[in-house]
Amino acid sequence: MTAVLRELADAELVGWDAAAVDAPGGHVFQSRAWAAHRASGGWQPRFLAAGDVRALALVRPWPLVGGGSAYLPRGPVGPGTPWTGDGSGAAIGETLVAAARYLASAGVDVVAADAEVAAGDTAYLAALGAAGFHPIPEIQPSRHRTSLALPADGDAAGVLASVAKSTRQRIRQAERDGVVVVRHDARASELDGFTASTEAADLALRRFYALLEATGERRGFVLGGVAGYVAWWLRALDAGHLVYLEAREGGVAGPVLGGLVLYRHGRRLSTAHSADVADRRRDHPGTMHLLRWRAIQLALAERRPEMDLGGVDVAGARRPPQPGEPTFGLYEHKRSFGALWVELAGAQERVASPARYAAGRATTKLARAMGRGRGGA
Repeated sequence: MTAVLRELADAELVGWDAAAVDAPGGHVFQSRAWAAHRASGGWQPRFLAAGDVRALALVRPWPLVGGGSAYLPRGPVGPGTPWTGDGSGAAIGETLVAAARYLASAGVDVVAADAEVAAGDTAYLAALGAAGFHPIPEIQPSRHRTSLALPADGDAAGVLASVAKSTRQRIRQAERDGVVVVRHDARASELDGFTASTEAADLALRRFYALLEATGERRGFVLGGVAGYVAWWLRALDAGHLVYLEAREGGVAGPVLGGLVLYRHGRRLSTAHSADVADRRRDHPGTMHLLRWRAIQLALAERRPEMDLGGVDVAGARRPPQPGEPTFGLYEHKRSFGALWVELAGAQERVASPARYAAGRATTKLARAMGRGRGGA
């Protein structure tokens, strides 16, 4: 590769988020806020750069045996939109290979990464394959995602006209029924359709966690503890990387019907989490339709070229859901807004020291078991 890999620190990190989060192709999990959040849980952030490409590596030492593991969450990231096959995947692949070798020289035994690169990017995959990377099960909940392209002129009426008729009807019905959307956002500006919040964000986000936890019980996924989720959401909110939209019945003080957590990154808004009150769906079937439409309106107002509606992967299948599968209804809901399936290359791993990797995994499991036995986390 032509660019030389460097590790950045202190004053060199001033523009990190502009390059790793805000630029096209950026991701919030490559942000300084995410690095600080993971550092509070024992991970060691390493900020790496090669030309215009950035790579936040989170390193965790193995208990007892030395060495450690590293994860580049949704990284590396670089200029361009590599999930569209625009050619920027080659530089990302070269940087990932250089980062893995650099970290190995510092005693890291295994490096995992899941950059958002198109599944068919042969240059990216060839660079990784030649360096000893291999595919692994996904680290994040979804490999792929659904994406809605937005017009440069921010024409909301035109976008709404392209939405499925039944979805438009549900949006309008929710508005007529008095459902309002409260917006928590450090970058908040005046925008039609939103209601000003009257309470602290941490209270709203704790309430949303309870909704999300109930959704997990219905759909069969388990969350971590509320403290960790809310701490991260608040940190991202303060950094301007997160928007929380909450649907309420009848006004700002009315009962909560649902919520939507969005990430602001890579010149797009991305759906991170969504949840609603299941037993109120009959009364307000358009709650989530209205929330998603408000998110699209925000993306349009900010002149973002894409609204990322998030993943709907079938566990283990990594393909669009089929009728009768658990996420098919959610997939159809997102497609009703005009979203298209975006297939990504998925998680990859390179093992530099197999013996110490095996020993490290064993000691990590033992340490966790001993912690649970003592009543720890």
